[in-house]
This record gives sequence, structure tokens and C-alpha cells, in this order.
Amino acid sequence: MQDIRDAILADDTAALAGLSVPESYKGITVHADEADMFEGMASREKDPRKSLHLDDVATPDVAPGEALVAVMASAINYNTVWTSIFEPVSTFSFLKRYGKISPLAKRHDLPYHVVGSDLAGVVLKTGEGVHAWKPGDKVVAHCLSVELEAPEGHDDTMMDPEQRIWGFETNFGGLAELALVKTNQLMPKPEHLTWEEAASPGLVNSTAYRQLVSPHGANMTQGDVVLIWGASGGLGSYATQFALNGGATPVCVVSSPEKAEICRKMGAELIIDRSEEGYKFWSDPETQDPREWKRFGQRIRELTGGDDPDIVFEHPGRETFGASVYVAKRGGTIVTCASTSGFMHQYDNRYLWMNLKRIIGSHFANYKEAYLANRLVAKGQIHPTVSRVYPLHETGEAANDVHHNSHQGKVGVLCLAPEEGLGVTDTEKREQHLEGINRFRGV
Repeated sequence: MQDIRDAILADDTAALAGLSVPESYKGITVHADEADMFEGMASREKDPRKSLHLDDVATPDVAPGEALVAVMASAINYNTVWTSIFEPVSTFSFLKRYGKISPLAKRHDLPYHVVGSDLAGVVLKTGEGVHAWKPGDKVVAHCLSVELEAPEGHDDTMMDPEQRIWGFETNFGGLAELALVKTNQLMPKPEHLTWEEAASPGLVNSTAYRQLVSPHGANMTQGDVVLIWGASGGLGSYATQFALNGGATPVCVVSSPEKAEICRKMGAELIIDRSEEGYKFWSDPETQDPREWKRFGQRIRELTGGDDPDIVFEHPGRETFGASVYVAKRGGTIVTCASTSGFMHQYDNRYLWMNLKRIIGSHFANYKEAYLANRLVAKGQIHPTVSRVYPLHETGEAANDVHHNSHQGKVGVLCLAPEEGLGVTDTEKREQHLEGINRFRGV
């Protein structure tokens, strides 16, 4: 593994292609025999630092259409938090189900799960039938894993019946020294970014692109008013950038003055600090308060000059969904991709049906959407949002930060990269965009 690291750091592609693949590598795992370790505990009391382990694991064989990638850096997404606290179900049920579809998929059904759905690194080995990628290519990976043996997936690959999220519903994920991916997950690494910066946009950038920009999502247009929950967070920060980049007007909802300032630095002007204005959408755990929905809607109109949101960018779920349905404009769209505050949503359907609003479910992105989102990063039009970076052996601490929302933007993880700041090959472009790249650093 040290030889692989040295060849990458020396940018010696020829040497890398001649190296043998290690029989094992270090990866962050959860263990099947610990799936009940948090039973009976409240979600917030469950500690990822206790369930995430740094283990030596066997290197999987590389099948046709696959690539083994030497991972220089990765990042934390909320699906790693879910995996680590075994909610809403243990991911070993996903691996077992996947393992039944073919002998190759059986490789994923193991008593440990190597997690992680982001990476930036270098192709180490490719399987048979791969022509677009070769050892030495610097890449990032999106997290859509599809089989494409059924017709449903050939219009939009997200509709493939065997669609899965790599590193969450499959094994051999990106929080490791090596990762196994399908080669249709690979995209060119943005040359002006470091390894940890390039690794961080993948899942959230692609998710926000489909959810907000794509015709499969809200199909945002110029002039739209877009309400964005958690606008400085890992997902919301990309939605804010897409809205500004696409001629829309973001209304950024945050929970502190520090987060409001981040949104201003991105270029947003209309900001609601929930903590400062004291919105309480639930009067008790079972009862919502429509008066607070109305007060929230009035505040939005004050900021926009009377306009209601054309689009509500939803991902908190239970806590905010009733308010989201209420404040969307007549004929507007609530587009949701997650439920980090709870999966069971409640809303007053009268405000939906009588005002002809739409709820759209959006999940990750297809290859084209992920590629287009990554291209915007490579062009310097969308910037990474890394605020802090941990070494691989402190992944549990990084996941705990995300679990308790004590982070901003994205939390990166160094894998084979020995330190931050490596991997840049276009210094001129980097200098042009340095302020945007570092916007979240140290916050």
C-alpha cells in the first residue's frame, strides 16, 4: 500500500500500473454482530464512534465493468451516520438482499460493511470490458450503482429496479484505502482541487442537482424563489449555489448567525435564522402549530417582496414538512430527498390539493446528472464546501459531528493522502477560485 501511495504522490502512472494489488486494505466498517448494540436508545444517544471500526479487510476481486480505486480522500454523508447507528434498518439487510441477485453480487454479503459514498483517488485496476478508464486515471466517483438488466432503467437509470447507493446499500465503499466501484460511477477529478476537496461534492452535489435543477426534480428556472432548508449544510450549500448560479432567488433557512454569514458569503441575500426568530412548528411531539407555519410564510413574503416559494428544497423531513407544504406557492413544488429529522411526515392536505401543489420525491442522481454536476465543479462554477478534515482513523468522530449537526458544509476524510492540500494539477484555476473553495474552511 505504501508503494501505491508513493507512486500516486510522485504522479508516476507507469509505476502504478506495474504494482500488484494488495491482498488486504484498511477500511471503515460496521459489524453485523453489533447491529443491536444501540437497541432501545434514542437516535441522538447512539454514538458512531462506538460502531465504526478501522479494520483490515480482504481486497475483493475486480469483475467485468468494475474498477479498484486507490482512495486518497473521502467524505461523510448522512447515510454513513444512518449506517453507523443502524437506522432505520441495519444495512446488512441491504447487503444480504443484493447478494442474492448474482454470484458477483454475493461478494458484498459479508459480516462487515465497508462504508462511504464519496471518493477521490486514482484507478488502480480495471476489470474486463473497461475501455474508458485505465490505471493511473485521477477520478472521483458518484454513488449510483445499477445493474441495468431490466428495461425500466434505460430511460433514467435511477428507475432501475436494482438501483443502489454504493457504500450504503453495497459493500466496499469509499471510507477506505481502496474501493470497488462500477466504472460507470467514475468521473474526472477536478484538476484545481485537492483530494479532500474533490471527494466532498459527489453525493450531495449530484443529489442537489437532480432535486433542484434536473427535469426529474423541480426543474428550476430563472427567477424562481427557492426556499432552502439547512442552506449552509452539506446538501443545502449546493442547493444555494445552484439557485444563485441558475438565476433563481434562494431564501436560506439556517439555525445560527454563523450559518447565516456563510450563506451571505455564497452570495445569498434572503436569510431566515430559525433560532433567532424562534419558529416552533410543533407545539408537542404529536401536534403541529399552523400559526407558526403562517408566521413563517409571512416572513418569507417580507423578504421576497410578497412572493411565495416556487420551490421548497426539503430534506429535514418530519420537523419541517408541514410548514414546507403550507408556504409553497399555489402550483408550487415541494421536492424532498431525505428525512433527517424523521421519516413519518405530516401535513395538511388541504393546502396541497386545493392549491394544486406538487410533492416530488428525488433520490440521488443518474450518471448524466452526476456528470453534469461534477462538470460545474470542474469549471469552477460550483465550489466544494469542506469545513473540516479528519484522518481515516478518526472517521467515527467525523460521523459524530454530522450526526449532531456540529459541522458546516461537508466533513472530509483523508484515506491514502498523508496530509491536506495535495492533488492539485491546475494551480492557475485554483488561484482564480480560491476564495470560493475556502469559504467553509474553519467554520
